[in-house]
Amino acid sequence: MPTVVVVGTQWGDEGKGKITDYLALESDVVVRYQGGPNAGHTVVVNDEVFQLHLLPSGILYPEKLSVIGNGVVVDPEVLVKEIQGLQSRGRDISGLRISARAHLIMPYHRVLDALQEESKGEGKIGTTLKGVGPAYMDKSARVGIRVADLLEPDVFIQRLEANLRDKNRVLKYIYGREELEAGPIIESYLKAGEILRPYITDTAILINRAIRQGKKVLFEGAQGTLLDLDHGTYPYVTSSHPVAGGACIGAGVGPTRIDEVVGVAKAYTSRVGDGPFPTELNDEIGNWIRETGHEYGVTTGRPRRIGWLDLMMINYASVLNGLTAIALTRLDVLCGLDKVKVAYAYRRGGQVITEFPASFRELADCEPVYEEFPGWPEIDPAAKSIDDLHPNARQFVEFISEKTGLEAAIISLGRARDQSLTLRDLFG
Repeated sequence: MPTVVVVGTQWGDEGKGKITDYLALESDVVVRYQGGPNAGHTVVVNDEVFQLHLLPSGILYPEKLSVIGNGVVVDPEVLVKEIQGLQSRGRDISGLRISARAHLIMPYHRVLDALQEESKGEGKIGTTLKGVGPAYMDKSARVGIRVADLLEPDVFIQRLEANLRDKNRVLKYIYGREELEAGPIIESYLKAGEILRPYITDTAILINRAIRQGKKVLFEGAQGTLLDLDHGTYPYVTSSHPVAGGACIGAGVGPTRIDEVVGVAKAYTSRVGDGPFPTELNDEIGNWIRETGHEYGVTTGRPRRIGWLDLMMINYASVLNGLTAIALTRLDVLCGLDKVKVAYAYRRGGQVITEFPASFRELADCEPVYEEFPGWPEIDPAAKSIDDLHPNARQFVEFISEKTGLEAAIISLGRARDQSLTLRDLFG
């Protein structure tokens, strides 16, 4: 049976939550492989809206295993709150599994995140201030505290006190802030650890066993390709690897285990945070798309920056991820516009370029080269084939497939789980 990785092809917020939830119906295991509570996925089930931050989208299917992989950084207080929130709504989360090797976001990570961002002034990155970056820094510096440590109080206390000695010196002498006390952290985190204890395990063993048994495994990334630490629009990136290769490291599976890589692309482009954005719309159309599409950050509530669809980004993401298909979302948001544009190249210094620049300065200097399409009045959320779409919408989709060389396997026609058009069975 195939394994499928779902990745964002833009700056995140492409609708991966809905696509993952939709594909989870056919899956046995859903794995979140990177990121932290800086990500937010919105899933709509029977007119009920769920906003997930750390929990995999598959958690809404009680019969599935939903795995938080080792590549995720976990804020245990946030995770417990999210679990209890679902339980209060009558949701069964018994299928949850958490990697013992995942690293923890600590209170000092959140404090340092805010202070470091504030100190950058106009050069700020636009972080969500959830402590994700500093947690990954400690992981790389080999001073991180892991989920497994919550189950061994003496180890947790020893590592916390050692870290606090260093972090408090930074807080006091560099930022002039109050030092953090160990006591409240110990009490809160060990309490959270006891709540999470039943779900903590070696998830790499669990995932690989499921693959060997022929089960269908779905890997879910947070953020998007252009926020990847190595391959994104650096330095305006996240601190982990949303690209498909990150699934191997963040879940503990070999690359030969991956069969399909689906890139989720929104029918337009959005981003939260700073950095260059060639197709950005600072006009009434951009505002209209933002309000119509409810384009505000799930985690931060910040208004998202809006622009036309940029196929330079999608093609770049296709190469990096080895995409085998795309899932197109939010096509319905564009209903009612007289004209819709798609960028398929850039112009810089009087020359047309077709490769995505590595330099953010070069990217900031790029002007998009557009193909313009007539708009469409409506989308039938109950469409059963691409022929059921309005001809103008169909032309739009076909242009995307032509310019990217990728088949549209899924087209999302609305926010609800069942408002999706499947053009290819990815688990077939």
